[in-house]
Amino acid sequence: MTLLQVQNLVVEFPSRHGTLRALDDISFDIAPGEILGVVGESGAGKSLTGAAIIGLLEPPGRVASGQILLEGQRVDNLSHEQMRHIRGRKIGAIFQDPLTSLNPLYTVGRQLTETIQAHLPVSNAEARRRAISLLEDTGIPAAAERIEHYPHQFSGGMRQRVVIALALAAEPKLIVADEPTTALDVSIQAQIIQLLKRVCKDRGAAVMLITHDMGVIAETCDRVAVMYAGRIAEVGPVHEVINQSAHPYSMGLMAAIPDIAIERERLNQIDGAMPRLNAIPKGCAYNPRCPRVFDRCLVERPDLIEAGATRAACWLHDVKVAA
Repeated sequence: MTLLQVQNLVVEFPSRHGTLRALDDISFDIAPGEILGVVGESGAGKSLTGAAIIGLLEPPGRVASGQILLEGQRVDNLSHEQMRHIRGRKIGAIFQDPLTSLNPLYTVGRQLTETIQAHLPVSNAEARRRAISLLEDTGIPAAAERIEHYPHQFSGGMRQRVVIALALAAEPKLIVADEPTTALDVSIQAQIIQLLKRVCKDRGAAVMLITHDMGVIAETCDRVAVMYAGRIAEVGPVHEVINQSAHPYSMGLMAAIPDIAIERERLNQIDGAMPRLNAIPKGCAYNPRCPRVFDRCLVERPDLIEAGATRAACWLHDVKVAA
């Protein structure tokens, strides 16, 4: 069974100099209770994919083609008002900076109870009880007292827990978490990751975890999608992508992670940089940086191809080539 299906999604930004294609034919799905990691360099299109799913694309960005289905219902063509009811009720969002998600003028209790009552038909007393329970579930001590506090009275890690409680307030089926641990120190990161995993297990919610931290992906996710220049380069089980990458870009990302067991003077790096949207090369977008590039890569763009346990957008795995 599939909870979320993204099919051939294309997101474009019209500009004075022509139309820029920021997401180009993205397809993936997430099952209930599954955590899908989305990883890649800055500018790969990770956050944009999340924004398109939540219905928060910044104008003039728009879904040009393809579709997004949640529980079989198409959500990318809904009006702003219709999407507002789905956002929160069926899709929860956790953003990088908790301060941008919380209103500094309201207590966290008021923000939680208003969110609960906006989506669920419950009394004030029941909403407050649920709010306290959510704060307890997300690991905030003395929740009954802290519910009356304002966001500035919480530490960074505690604020992020409040944001997770807000995302869970209406018991959504899908949570889109965009860099939820980036602003936190390492020990708090680990706690937030454990919290996300537990929430998934206890509530059967699916999570789309957007990050550039492969350590977080390895620790948290069931599957991972590696993005490059607005496309998916490789997708598959986390263990396979990390240990036996099929795409040269994934291999480069994994090789760049420091290994304390190996002594070396310099870290591995991928030469060059991600292409700008108005300068994406013909053929495979990764070809200028790829150590295994050959003629076909320069002229023909690969779709995802079966590559052992994963699927990779790379001509190295084309059966006709291998033959």
